[in-house]
Amino acid sequence: MFSRTQSVGVFGFQTYMIQIEADISNGLPAFDIVGLPDAAVKESRDRVRAAIKNCGFKFPISRITVNLAPADRKKEGSFYDLPVLLAILKASDQLKADLSNSVTVGEVALDGILRGVNGILAMTITAKENGIENIFVPKDNAIEAAVVDGINVYPVENIKQIIDHLTGEKKIEKQPNTPTTHESSVKVPDFSDVKGQLAAKKALEIAAAGNHNIVLVGPPGSGKSMLAKRLPGILPDMTFEESIETTKIHSIAGILDNKNPFVSVRPFRSPHHTVSVAGISGGGTVPKPGEISLAHNGVLFLDEFPEFRRDVMEALRQPIEDGKVTISRVAGTLTYPSNIMLVAAMNPCPCGFYGHPTKHCTCSPQAVHKYLSKVSGPMLDRIDLHVEVPPVDYTALSSTAKEESSADIKKRVNKARQIQLKRYEGTGITCNSALTPALMKKFCKLTDDASKYLELSFERLGMSARAYDRILKVARTIADLDGSEIIEKPHIFAAISFRSLDRKYWNT
Repeated sequence: MFSRTQSVGVFGFQTYMIQIEADISNGLPAFDIVGLPDAAVKESRDRVRAAIKNCGFKFPISRITVNLAPADRKKEGSFYDLPVLLAILKASDQLKADLSNSVTVGEVALDGILRGVNGILAMTITAKENGIENIFVPKDNAIEAAVVDGINVYPVENIKQIIDHLTGEKKIEKQPNTPTTHESSVKVPDFSDVKGQLAAKKALEIAAAGNHNIVLVGPPGSGKSMLAKRLPGILPDMTFEESIETTKIHSIAGILDNKNPFVSVRPFRSPHHTVSVAGISGGGTVPKPGEISLAHNGVLFLDEFPEFRRDVMEALRQPIEDGKVTISRVAGTLTYPSNIMLVAAMNPCPCGFYGHPTKHCTCSPQAVHKYLSKVSGPMLDRIDLHVEVPPVDYTALSSTAKEESSADIKKRVNKARQIQLKRYEGTGITCNSALTPALMKKFCKLTDDASKYLELSFERLGMSARAYDRILKVARTIADLDGSEIIEKPHIFAAISFRSLDRKYWNT
């Protein structure tokens, strides 16, 4: 006897439909799974055999062959247990049901209970795109799957429950559609707590509005980390498309909250400086997302930037430039999106007091140069805003004046981002930092004074072509915050002033 069920395969960020074909024939008793299964899929045989017996069904004493098609793609994970079990029950005439318009996913325990798996959102989206009407998922994953509208999501607790549903004995209630909001359960510190540092606050506002990379340089205790940790409070609201894409990555990585599985607030990732290349870019036999991809559509904050290994820092260069990270392994080549805002914080020297107005730096010139050179020129060139965070004086710290709140700053950021979304509608671009050279010519119009000032600065400062592009993009964002469609001289001046810090420190 032959039967077929359907499921969805996951390989990195890619998902694809899978046909589970079961054949039961005469011969010596055997149970084989073919179609490039990994160890977890092969172990499915023992789980399925035990679950069938423990749920009151008969396991066929025959030759059983299960094929996972297409057979030329590597299959990994435990989420094929349920469709394999149902295919065997159908092939042995213990289940009569039409599953041609349904997808089933889930890991089966030995007693028939379904356990949750990773990547459910991506699977549900793929099932819907392929015209599937129903998807049966473990109860733990139902809220996540129900984020997708237009497909019936059925939460399954155990094998008996899904069998009763398919035979019409007792129907499973559909999972209601999961509401999506921009509220976060994590409380973010407010910018109103930060005294002084007006230039740094303004730079972070510009970075948030245009999704620009930024580095904060200053002595210990000046507030670099404090400022960076308040950045999530002013980031613009995510679009629905951005939320879906980010949620898919977090689902595949298995780090979603079961109660609030929809990522509607921009992620803020802050790995320790001991992180490896695989940890930052992704790794494994079939590479899982790394910190770069987990920060997609959000912030990757690297505190103590020069302390990160050189190969880790250099691994950031291509993803920052291309907005994606490509990982090649024996199992195949995977590409994960990585549209991130890089925020780096660092001291100007090993002791931290180089250039301090009152404290003496104990480092030799060679030590300062060696420390700063850990951040390479090409890496620094990819960072749009270079911001000095000076020590805060007593007057600013003791001031009782009310500082601007994150909510007020976010209003301006959201307004500027809405201008960008409207301007770039239909181009696939959502922010100024992602502008292509062709679009820059179209949307970065300068006044004559601004053009002359930029030309003079380019020659005098010896800028690279990349620095020129990034200055224009930052100036475009500053103009958007000002509500100006044309880039004027003050906007260019401000953008250049945020690119001059490398000449103070890195040319020593």
